[in-house]
Amino acid sequence: MQHGRAIGALPHAANTASGSLQTGLAGPCECLQTGYIAMPETTSTGTRRGPIVVSRHGRPQLDRTAGPRLGWRDYKDWWDRYEESPLRDDQVAPDNLKQLVADATLVFASARIRAQETAARAAPHLEAIHDPVFNEAPLPPPRIAGVKYLPKTWNILARAAWLSGHSLDGESVSEARVRAALAAQKLHAASEDQKVYLAAHGWFNRMLRPEIKKLGWKCVYDGGDSYWSHRIYEYRDK
Repeated sequence: MQHGRAIGALPHAANTASGSLQTGLAGPCECLQTGYIAMPETTSTGTRRGPIVVSRHGRPQLDRTAGPRLGWRDYKDWWDRYEESPLRDDQVAPDNLKQLVADATLVFASARIRAQETAARAAPHLEAIHDPVFNEAPLPPPRIAGVKYLPKTWNILARAAWLSGHSLDGESVSEARVRAALAAQKLHAASEDQKVYLAAHGWFNRMLRPEIKKLGWKCVYDGGDSYWSHRIYEYRDK
């Protein structure tokens, strides 16, 4: 167990987490913020790949900004419930995302219902393949006694602690990075001669970015990290 290490490193890690929310795990994304027309890229072997569209899910029913304030144990229970939370009934996929993935021929979603419902609302023409390799990176709260915070505050503390090595016996940072590499390889393999759409999660989508770049992809559009936001990757070969 590495709880003491995580809490001791929390202030620095919190800055790291906060900064990463702006720049991403791989530093600033070299993405175009202009309009986008998707065309599959031809590789040196003549194979056409992609593009790949990766979006965050819509707004879940469970609200991280709502009270009551929670201790770390109660937040752990809250996170478990958040992982099972569906989308709010009023959530509608943005038109730009729906238009972008209307011609996707393969759709993936994580094993979480909020991602699955996102895929269904953004790309209703296809049934998504649900795969836990695309699940969100965990948010294990640091064991801080005697304090209560809103879930949104615990989210920041838990991410900072996780980045510092705290895992509460769950998936570690290094394990999640291995999973992100596997997820990128799965998207790469699936992209041959077709457009691929993935509905997944904010932080894990960030972890995908450097891994998919290693496989020869370039982020050509970055829509940020809000609900329903998306990124577009085009294949440039290695």
